Amino acid sequence: MKVIIATKNEGKVREFRKLLTPYGFEAVSMAEAGVDPEIIEDGETFEENAHIKAKAVRAASGMPVIADDSGLEVEFLGGAPGIYSARYAGENATDKERIEKLLEEMQGVDTPLRNARFVCAIYFILDDKREYCVTGTLDGYIGDEPVGEGGFGYDPIFMLEDGRSMAELDEEEKNEISHRANAMKKLAETLKNNRE
Repeated sequence: MKVIIATKNEGKVREFRKLLTPYGFEAVSMAEAGVDPEIIEDGETFEENAHIKAKAVRAASGMPVIADDSGLEVEFLGGAPGIYSARYAGENATDKERIEKLLEEMQGVDTPLRNARFVCAIYFILDDKREYCVTGTLDGYIGDEPVGEGGFGYDPIFMLEDGRSMAELDEEEKNEISHRANAMKKLAETLKNNRE
């Protein structure tokens, strides 16, 4: 079954392709599906924003849609950047600029106060009767500098318990433990339990 991934982020589309294939879904990007609705993410939570995206793409395509809204919550910053993770350093900022802004704000903050978590809310509209929303998280802390070449977004400064950054994991490892993978596992469970 084809499912549109409601994002223009190629990194996310790639991750979803790998995550969805074992469940029998073929992930297609919005460009491949030929849809590009205007989406105004004005929700106050990851879940609300995922729902807004899914609804817009579903209305434009009539196809099953998966939308996610994800970001980074840093304890010391009161949960920021949160739902503003992508726009944290300005509307068209690069990953590098977002990382630099965050590291600047965390300068001089000791390790015990650098706790953080990645959050991913997935909203799945399968058809007119079936919609699901799940949330996955991954705990870690903010490193002092970017480490590793892989991943995207805040991965190079998001440190795991074992001292590696998310950007040091290969794709397979990342897709085992990431917030998106954890949300996908919950979604798979939900779908399994709701099979007619």
